[in-house]
Amino acid sequence: MNATLLAVALSLVSAGAYAAAAVAQSRLAGRTDPSTGVLRLLGRGAWWSAVGLNAGGALLHVAALNFGPLTLVQPLGALTLVVAVPLGARAAGRRVGRTEWRGTALTLLGLGALLLTAGGSAPHETLSLPEALGVGAATMAVVAGLGRPGARPGLRHAAASGITSGVASALTQTLTVAVTDHSGGPLFSWRLLTVALLVSAFAMGGLLLSQTAYRGGLGAPLAVVTLANPVAASAIGLALLGERLQGGPVSLVLALLGTAAAVRGVVLLSRAQARNTDLATPAEAPVPGDQVPSRVVIGSPRRADTVLPAGVPEPLPAHASG
Repeated sequence: MNATLLAVALSLVSAGAYAAAAVAQSRLAGRTDPSTGVLRLLGRGAWWSAVGLNAGGALLHVAALNFGPLTLVQPLGALTLVVAVPLGARAAGRRVGRTEWRGTALTLLGLGALLLTAGGSAPHETLSLPEALGVGAATMAVVAGLGRPGARPGLRHAAASGITSGVASALTQTLTVAVTDHSGGPLFSWRLLTVALLVSAFAMGGLLLSQTAYRGGLGAPLAVVTLANPVAASAIGLALLGERLQGGPVSLVLALLGTAAAVRGVVLLSRAQARNTDLATPAEAPVPGDQVPSRVVIGSPRRADTVLPAGVPEPLPAHASG
């Protein structure tokens, strides 16, 4: 099996692990009070199950980055949403809808077009220490801006989660290439130590940001995470790591069409997921103290010993209604 096929295979399994983790996080977020702190989450088995699935997906993703460029591996992360659809439907006890099937087909079609244009060679360039620090500083500034109080906090936290995860993937590729490169250079250096710390910070930050984003439902936030992640990672790959799309102008057009199809598919999936989340939310039960007395049926019999609530008028007899 060549490097490209191995990178694709590892990315597929990684997407499955990430999808299972997203469904688990969404279910946990739905059962957790918004004021619950991080320390309370650390005491729940469901949280650690999601962490374990995310860790497994991350390890597979790291392995994929060792065999394929960011422009190939990162777009395959959109398969996380594709896999999460049937998993979420099964967890909710329902069938996958027609809109979800359309979104899945468009996403897969778009990813197929992107795979035809992505560079297939194994990565060999890495970020220098100034580049890594610059990427880290820019990412923290963007996350700080998205984390400010305002409208649509779930979508903004989802965007921040996708960006931090994408940047963590780009930095992880620098680590894997540097560690597996036997051409020379020290294995332990200030550059690799700094990159490792940035990877840890951004990976954990992305996980916590996604947890807060999923409190409003899985659909739209997961779609934003799915789209922001490959955009951030591919931007670093194209701008700083020398990655290129293979082919000429025809491949560029094909890549744009594939991107448009994948984005449309993800949007359809997110809308369907959001609609299903709203339908699955039970109606709020009325508070006994706030119940409004039901309309009195004229002419209905009433036992003599029945005591009416205070403030409710005595029903009129049948012959007095007309």
